[in-house]
Amino acid sequence: MSIKITVYGAEEKCASCIHLPTAIETKEWLEAAISRKFPDRSIEFVYCDIEQPNSEEEKMFSEKILEDEYFYPLVVLNGKVVGEGNPKLTTIYQAIEEEDA
Repeated sequence: MSIKITVYGAEEKCASCIHLPTAIETKEWLEAAISRKFPDRSIEFVYCDIEQPNSEEEKMFSEKILEDEYFYPLVVLNGKVVGEGNPKLTTIYQAIEEEDA
């Protein structure tokens, strides 16, 4: 089963995320860590600027972030939210393993 991880964010950090990495840095960090943990998995990593979504799914999650329903960076795995604000690797690893089950 293929896995797609989308990290949503914006150039400007959210007010509560001043001391955290940017959404792009979060995407790069997640890609490096997850690729090391799951070297044999085919996982696609995508960054979505919430001001310029490219698909209906990206538009839906971007609107929810802009309406303060979610914090960014928002991490979505195959359409399911698996982290937001300061995402936890262990939670994302578990979600990937559940996709394999």
